[in-house]
Amino acid sequence: MRKLFSLSLLTLVSASMFAGGYRVSIQGQKQLAMGHTGVAVVNSAEVAFFNPAGMSFLDKKFNLSVGANALVAKTRFQNSTYNWQAATDNLGTPFSVYATYKLKDWVSVGLAVYTPYGSAVEWDKGWQGAHLVNNIDLKAIFVQPTVSFKIGDVFSVGGGPIYANGSVTFNRNVTPNPLLGDTNVNLEAKGITAWGYNVGFMFKPMKEITLGFDYRSEITMKARGGNATYNYEGNAIAPLNPALSNGTFNADLPLPAEITAGLSYRPNDKWLFAFDFNHTKWSIYKALDITIFNQSPTPVLSENLRNYKNSNTYRFGAQYKASNKFTVRGGWYFDESPVQNGYFAPETPRNDSNGYTGGLTYQINDKLGIDFSFLYLHFNETNNSYDYYDDPTTTTGYTTFGGTYKSSVFSPGIGITYGF
Repeated sequence: MRKLFSLSLLTLVSASMFAGGYRVSIQGQKQLAMGHTGVAVVNSAEVAFFNPAGMSFLDKKFNLSVGANALVAKTRFQNSTYNWQAATDNLGTPFSVYATYKLKDWVSVGLAVYTPYGSAVEWDKGWQGAHLVNNIDLKAIFVQPTVSFKIGDVFSVGGGPIYANGSVTFNRNVTPNPLLGDTNVNLEAKGITAWGYNVGFMFKPMKEITLGFDYRSEITMKARGGNATYNYEGNAIAPLNPALSNGTFNADLPLPAEITAGLSYRPNDKWLFAFDFNHTKWSIYKALDITIFNQSPTPVLSENLRNYKNSNTYRFGAQYKASNKFTVRGGWYFDESPVQNGYFAPETPRNDSNGYTGGLTYQINDKLGIDFSFLYLHFNETNNSYDYYDDPTTTTGYTTFGGTYKSSVFSPGIGITYGF
């Protein structure tokens, strides 16, 4: 029972199958339509997220951007050797709210509220990977007050603290031991909070070109006193084991630091092109230690190995102002997976991916516009496994679970932009 509770809480506030290991890159309608570029783009209040330094370059005194997406994710699993098949179809609803206000020509303040981590994954009941995960439901909201200072007309800096608040519900079968039947454990933690920060700068060496840099710090989410509840499915033996009694758990999850650099080029009043390079420090995520407190004589310490590697994302986007009423956008990005071979767990069934984006803005008047976006994310098919599930009944001490995963995501979005 040494690692009976090795629970893959990888997703304490995350576990989504997008952007990196468990990152959801949907933080604005305009910028999502442009391949989710934005570190060197000043389009709207969305810049408060992508690069807070850019708030000082917004033309209007007050700017507001509000948006939401319907995120439809599909994953298919197959192991032809054992004729295993399973599927998970899930829906998420990430949203964002950004507001900026120009106190003086050289200083602006803003507030960003967004959901960079959060999704749901629910596999078919009774599937072969139930000892790793049955379902996950995750929610997280980040609140980021920001300030930006402009130095002359060519340079600005900005930043602010990040307050993170998240919750998670996670369920899996506790062990493949047939004497325990379908006994499963449900973990739930609410009100998980942590702090980080975001800083950036923006430089305009010439009228047509803007350079940007943004750093988002590592944040460690600490769950303390979460509830561990067991469902015995009518089994009479499992409740007799003290290690299978209800209790609480503690766990820590690092959310990695991100570094983004990029540029935008505006050759004329109609066209805008942007490129972002994003580097995520996923190597901080080596393993997840979970401590269980229940009727067992001593707390149970479990370790779930991950050994993620640092990864990069390359983003391209373009915008064309067709008329005073319509602006159209398109983009593409390539996102490297941080998951190494042998550590492919089904709560985040993702591999390298290509994202295709598009959208438009309909400008109702000088103050109000309606934004539309879409994202199609195609993951490269992969045949991979998780080789480190603790199983004392085997000679190696570990059980391997794997197969072929096919995943895709489609996400339409809508928002409004308002300013005066």
